[in-house]
Formats: sequence, structure tokens, C-alpha cells
Amino acid sequence: MSAARLWCVVPAAGRGTRVGGDCPKQYLPLAGRPLIEHTLERLAAHPRIAGLLVTLAATDAHWSGMETLHGKPVLAAIGGAERSDSVLAGLQALPASVAADDFVLVHDAARPCVRTADIDRLIELASARDGGLLGAPLRDTLKRANADGCSEFTEARDLRWRAFTPQMFRRAQLSAALGDAARRGVNVSDEAMAMEQAGFAPLLVEGAEDNIKVTTAADFALAEFLLSRTA
Repeated sequence: MSAARLWCVVPAAGRGTRVGGDCPKQYLPLAGRPLIEHTLERLAAHPRIAGLLVTLAATDAHWSGMETLHGKPVLAAIGGAERSDSVLAGLQALPASVAADDFVLVHDAARPCVRTADIDRLIELASARDGGLLGAPLRDTLKRANADGCSEFTEARDLRWRAFTPQMFRRAQLSAALGDAARRGVNVSDEAMAMEQAGFAPLLVEGAEDNIKVTTAADFALAEFLLSRTA
């Protein structure tokens, strides 16, 4: 695994409705460029990433049509209604050169600030196991709210993590786990959840907490600031 290069699936078929407006979130401007371009640039620049597979909505009119980035192939495929559908479609559309046993990364289109060192660490540690994901232990006090928005009690935060991406699993195992969840009608929120339900225990690899997911309008300003520090 030390010299292996991995493909990365980037699900980008969502609408990003929490930001508002008609343009999908991943195409909104961030520091003068569409958000997704920052993410793809960060991924393609990583020496361990061999190529990118972006899954798009069938009606996507915003995709640039790029075919290479940093000399690496950028492929596109049609995704599905849910994130898990899009990831599965991306796994199925990977080149035949990506073997069933090969590890594949999956990364959110809306996480443009992921650090190169964190991807290195994920690949190094998770490849010795059955895969894993970047994340961070909960450090804030955690409250359970009632229906009126009032705090009912304090939740234990021991052994609880926030899940980030990339997440990394073997192509065939992740495909099988996502397919099984779909057949059971379970909407898994990330790849690790599908793998957990398939009987695996993904390794949690601590990464930088500035690997934010741009979800709200306020996140764009924070992401622009974070990108400016590493420009």
C-alpha cells in the first residue's frame, strides 16, 4: 500500500437547499471560483490520488466538463437522489483498472479545506485495517434539546466523534454495503454507517477540525478565510 495511488469519488448531485437560491451549493462562488473547484483542486494536487470520479445530478447544467486536473483524469457519472446512491453510482463507474480489493476514497464536494497531511494519515492508518474515516472527538459539552428548544439534559461525550471525509474503504466491500442498505430501505448518512451495518468497524483517524463542510451561507466566509491561509 505504501506506493499505491487511490481514486476518489466526489458525490456532487445534491441541491444544497440550506444555502438558498436556485444554484446548487457546490457551484456557488468561493474566493472567486465555484466551491467544488476548490475541493477538486485540493484532491487532485495530492500525490496519492490517481484520479477523480464526480457524480452529478442528471439535470446538472453547471458542471464545467473538466477532464483533467493536475494531469490526472477527472471522470463524471450520473448520481442518485441520495448521497449513498451517488456514491454507489460513482463506485460502479470507476475505471476497470480499479480492482475490487483496491481502496477508494470518498470526499464531500463541500469540504474544500481538507489537509494533505490528513489524507496521508488516513491512507497510512486505514489501509492497515478494513478502512476508516477522518473525524474529530467531541470536545464541546453536548446538550439534548426538547421540542421547545430547551436543554433537557447533558449528553455524555465520551467516545463520540464528529465524522469528516475523506472516508476510505475497499471498492467491492463498500459497494456491497451501500447496495445492501439500499435494498433494506436504509438511508445511510455516510459510507462508514453502511460499513458499520455490514459488520465492519471503520478506523477513526483524527484530522484537523478546519476540514469544515460548507453548509450555510456563513460557512462560505469561514472557508474563504481558511483557504487564504493555505493559498
